[in-house]
Amino acid sequence: MGKGSTSRRPPALIVEESAARSVQRGHPWVYREAILGDLTQHPTGTTAELRRPDGTFLARALLDPRSPLAARVLTLDPRDTNEEEIVLRRLRAAISLRSQLLADQETTAYRLSNGEGDGLPGMVIDRYERWSVLRADGAAALAFAERHGPRIEKALTEVGVTSVTLRPRDGTPRAWLGEEAPASVIALEHGMKMHVDLLHGQKTGAFLDQRENRRRVRGLAKGRRTLNLFSYAGGFSVAAALGGALEVTSVDIASSGHGTAQHTFRANGLDPGAHRFVTADVFAFLNAALQRKERWDLVICDPPSFAPNERARTRAMVTYRRLHEACLAVLSPGGILCAASCSSHITPDDFLTTIPNSPGLRVAEIHGQPADHPVTPAWIEGRYLKFVVCLLTGT
Repeated sequence: MGKGSTSRRPPALIVEESAARSVQRGHPWVYREAILGDLTQHPTGTTAELRRPDGTFLARALLDPRSPLAARVLTLDPRDTNEEEIVLRRLRAAISLRSQLLADQETTAYRLSNGEGDGLPGMVIDRYERWSVLRADGAAALAFAERHGPRIEKALTEVGVTSVTLRPRDGTPRAWLGEEAPASVIALEHGMKMHVDLLHGQKTGAFLDQRENRRRVRGLAKGRRTLNLFSYAGGFSVAAALGGALEVTSVDIASSGHGTAQHTFRANGLDPGAHRFVTADVFAFLNAALQRKERWDLVICDPPSFAPNERARTRAMVTYRRLHEACLAVLSPGGILCAASCSSHITPDDFLTTIPNSPGLRVAEIHGQPADHPVTPAWIEGRYLKFVVCLLTGT
């Protein structure tokens, strides 16, 4: 079946008008308070028909009755009734886009599906060589992925992916499709080798959204003493070292990330012993460094999300300001500060206000996530990543 075909009629739900207008403009989410009636009678992952208050068709969407984000839009086209065909078509289109973006074979770690950005609600798929990891964002997305395993497997095997590990947002990773993946793999990022923990690493194993920003750091690092804060698995650290940094100091409160980073240093022919790995709270480290009058020429600050929800936004803004002030206090004259935020609740303009108006400090560049993390124009929440490059000119 395809456009114009018929199937068992999905349940119909009324969406209040302001939310309906948002969906019509292309926003992919509907929150619980905007849906009229009782959702609990519908199983999680059900595909429902959303209608305007006057009864006209609005969209088909996946339901998650127990979540504040109660519906994720699948299609706005009333003729598009074959869900299996939708999934296969959109996943193939997403894969084709990546083959055009990353055709040089220098990068084998990248995002194949960016969920709503590729029209596949909540379904994130990252590729590492011939292995992939699927991360379902919520129970409805997980049910959606489970329902369409055969379509996912078909599209991925067509491009040489032989394994899919399933990592629910809340749950234990497990082998899902194809062969069982190893616990860790080596993948390429613009020629830089990365040691990736597929089972226990953050997100799907690596923060692929910072790929182009790591390449930018590689271009900035030559001859500079570099400090990487919240270093995790050391992606920015290795990029700086490959770019010719004099020395890289990696700071993270969890020592486990340093082990992964050292594997990645060695994989790239770099001696981790020539660099420093510090297990410490970042604020405590910066305060101690200030007391020692220690300075760095390049400081990279990429913390975890300080604002996982809107309620945390005000406190997060205060924390970002404290953090950036502490970073500037250890930055050498003529140095570079790279400040990042991964919270969608902090807008780019908001984030810029957390960088102190220090004499001689200039914002030189503002970046976001790379092209393999596409979003629709109306999906503001999808444009979450900020990466700001600041120069301390001393004038």
